[in-house]
Amino acid sequence: MSFDFKRMLKFEHNVGEKEKKYRLYAGAALLVIAVFTAQIALLLVGLVLVATGFSGWCPAYSGMNKNTCTAASETPEAPADDSSTNS
Repeated sequence: MSFDFKRMLKFEHNVGEKEKKYRLYAGAALLVIAVFTAQIALLLVGLVLVATGFSGWCPAYSGMNKNTCTAASETPEAPADDSSTNS
């Protein structure tokens, strides 16, 4: 498995809507917990989750060439041309 730095720098959306919501909620929860427990690690993880959830771009996903965004991965298929069979 290779890490693609060039793709990582393009900042393409690679986080789907459902995952964005999960990242925002989990990040907000970690931020609240970090404030009350004074844990720097939880604060940093929470900030990263909120940032990637808000922007829709995850640098780790870009480097691994992973995409959970359904709008980018779905391509509409052209309808089959059946005019030759209807003679």
